[in-house]
Amino acid sequence: MSTIQTTKRALRRFLLETQLLLGPREEVANSAEGLTHLVLRVIRQLECVQVDPVSVVGPNQHLVLAARIAGYDHTALNALLREYAIFEYVANAACIIPMEDYPIFEPIRQRMRMHTEDGIEKLRPVVEEVLRRLESEGPLPAKSFESEHRVHGYWDNVNEKTKTKATSHALNLLMDAALIRIVGREGNQRLFDIVQNSVPLDLLLTAERIDAADALDTMLQKYFRAYRVFEPSDPRLGWQRLSAQERREAIESRVRSGDVVPVEVSGVKQRYYILASDMERFSRHAEEDHMRLSGADAELPVRFLPPLDNLLWSRRRLEDLFDFEYRWEIYTPAVKRKFGPYAMPILAGDRLIGRMDSRLDRTNKHLAVQLLQIDSGIEYTANLKENVHRELERFAHSLGADTVSVERNSIGK
Repeated sequence: MSTIQTTKRALRRFLLETQLLLGPREEVANSAEGLTHLVLRVIRQLECVQVDPVSVVGPNQHLVLAARIAGYDHTALNALLREYAIFEYVANAACIIPMEDYPIFEPIRQRMRMHTEDGIEKLRPVVEEVLRRLESEGPLPAKSFESEHRVHGYWDNVNEKTKTKATSHALNLLMDAALIRIVGREGNQRLFDIVQNSVPLDLLLTAERIDAADALDTMLQKYFRAYRVFEPSDPRLGWQRLSAQERREAIESRVRSGDVVPVEVSGVKQRYYILASDMERFSRHAEEDHMRLSGADAELPVRFLPPLDNLLWSRRRLEDLFDFEYRWEIYTPAVKRKFGPYAMPILAGDRLIGRMDSRLDRTNKHLAVQLLQIDSGIEYTANLKENVHRELERFAHSLGADTVSVERNSIGK
């Protein structure tokens, strides 16, 4: 299929629509069951949602869903875990994934089992005790497993004294090997169960029989649907360990088959690709682009995106299509931070206009915004400012905060 010529704005609006970030948030009838169904539908649309333990204002997975769903409540996600409608495993990183996709991750599970084999063997008595208890007692939180034995865990410095509980490390190893999985969360505590007890039997059987090549090909298609606008330089392409040449060939072979379409964007040297099945949706944005005025988006919703939001997975795409540079500074030394450790990009219509760095004081139910920063070149009109502050109030309320304060504004810097 011929290469499509388009503009940044048309392509980013298409991307935002497929990411459920263009226009109003999804709404549902005021019922827990209705919200749970909507959350599952959104996860399926996004293909997966990244999980992260950092909770400066809230866990990433909840912030991602709240940015897309009006009236989102974290209990809906926990309900889906309990109902075995979703599972957590490695995709873009640790992610929440629809349960029907369980079989196609079998090659990844096999690779992870080989990777964790030595670690599990070194902790064999502890591992067997963890498995025995889960088998006999059912789902248990991590705090149910106590051990005086300390080992080097995933995040320990190997040159320092051992400090991770052996049972905690065993749980992480068993989860990576997909012998156990997370079936719920109680606050910050993960609830574990044996995989055979918490994955539907038909999916377990399909996973056992699935052809590895077919599984990896299906996962590549899932990656394309998750990213929607993609390119071969991404080392995570297909969520597999592909070389640069393999990544290029994976895309080019699908261009030849007509499943993938190359896109050249005005003002961008990088060539991007979209799925042929998305052509009709993309064409609508391309046709409408010339009719839209540059300031029209001031009327559209404002959202604060968490650092691991699906839209932010590709930094190159972010710079190319949004003219926006973003770095999550939580692991940057404090003296080198420019915007703050949990600076969240601000999306206004189809533009990323700045960053908001905040802290949630759960005890006093207060959201303290340490920096509200608007990029230079953004026309920060009175209307846009009102929309940003209205969203700030809504955001604070969604986190359970009664009050919000802005300590520092930075406009056009």
